[in-house]
Amino acid sequence: MRLLRHLQHWLGGTGPSIVVADFVPDVHPIRRWADTFPWDQLVAAIEHSFARRFPKKSAAGRPGVQVRVFLALELLKHQLTCSDEAICDRLRTDFAVMYACGIREVQANRDQAHFVCPETLATFRARFDGALMDELLAIQAAAAMDAGLVSPAHVLIDTFPAEQGSQRVTDATTLYKAQKKSSRSSSTSPTL
Repeated sequence: MRLLRHLQHWLGGTGPSIVVADFVPDVHPIRRWADTFPWDQLVAAIEHSFARRFPKKSAAGRPGVQVRVFLALELLKHQLTCSDEAICDRLRTDFAVMYACGIREVQANRDQAHFVCPETLATFRARFDGALMDELLAIQAAAAMDAGLVSPAHVLIDTFPAEQGSQRVTDATTLYKAQKKSSRSSSTSPTL
């Protein structure tokens, strides 16, 4: 009976909340990855774009899932190379994914409002257009430069589509090939 009393908030959905950050170590790769993004700026850009292109017809209904959750799931899906279903399942069970989605506290309640269906994630993704993607890339590049993670000389945003199987030559590609060739030739040279 004593154990049931301690688990009561899990079963009924009431009681103290669990702070997600307490369960995700500072050195966890997903936490470190999530901490590099300027989430507030990215979310504001998306909300501005969506409000302009998809005006809200009614205030009735259940409140929607936060944009930060959708954006983090979409980015994590590509980072972890998994399907919509897999990343949505991880949101239900993985504290690191919850942390990346900006979910600060959880408790076992039956409505599970912060959980996302894979179909909803696909609808969110379909709303991205070229102008919004360019804006998000610019925000991310500026934040990375401000944080000192990259220098302006190393930022290359390639917005030109290339046919599959073809290779477009860039300065970065040429530099990489030259460095690779140089390291290969120095490792194979005979020593005297």
